[in-house]
Amino acid sequence: MTIIFDSVTKKYGNGFALENVSFQFEKGKIYGLLGPNGSGKSTTLKMVAGLVLPTKGTVSVKEKKVTRKIASEVSYLTELDMFYDAFTVAGMIQFYESQFPDFKKERAWELVSFMDLDPNKKIKQLSKGNRGRLKLVLTLSRETDVLLLDEPFSGLDPMVRDSIVKGLISYIDFGNQTVIIATHEIDEIETILDEAYIIHDGKVKGHCNVEELRENEGLSVLNWLKKLTTIEGKTII
Repeated sequence: MTIIFDSVTKKYGNGFALENVSFQFEKGKIYGLLGPNGSGKSTTLKMVAGLVLPTKGTVSVKEKKVTRKIASEVSYLTELDMFYDAFTVAGMIQFYESQFPDFKKERAWELVSFMDLDPNKKIKQLSKGNRGRLKLVLTLSRETDVLLLDEPFSGLDPMVRDSIVKGLISYIDFGNQTVIIATHEIDEIETILDEAYIIHDGKVKGHCNVEELRENEGLSVLNWLKKLTTIEGKTII
């Protein structure tokens, strides 16, 4: 297994972001991490990226316990908007190239063209949607074993999400990367998922192989999600 969560708990104060969860994410697969806001999805990705450490349990990547040094093996798209506003799009590409030895500048420029971004425009002048596109450009331009995408479609116009997903597929190394996408925008990513996990209140509520789900149960991921997340007659997602 590429990534393993073994009985992981993460507490913030008296509350649990994750409570005794176990995951296995294999090399060469695309995973959906599904659930409402505050369910523990972002905390899970931050743990893989070495930005948050467990209160209990262990997180490992390629049989090594995750530390903050994992950044060289993980490309992480955060849900937060963290840019130097005075930089241009081209300036951010140059900055990322200087920070990450695995950054592929030619791929970045291909993605800038695909995302229809103006390289000379300052980041403070970009719309929320174009800032989201730039985050995808920078994340996908790194050549890493693990690709983490936290709400990658946030702020993007629904009309362009389908084309963005198709572009995403073009720049994923299916044979060598483990890809985890945390989102509540299920319709957009269902077609590219191999497996999905549901998280709610910091606990794993379900896990499925997407193709087997369609063939054996005749369910889409969204319908499966609704079926499993109905508690006391009320749909929570």
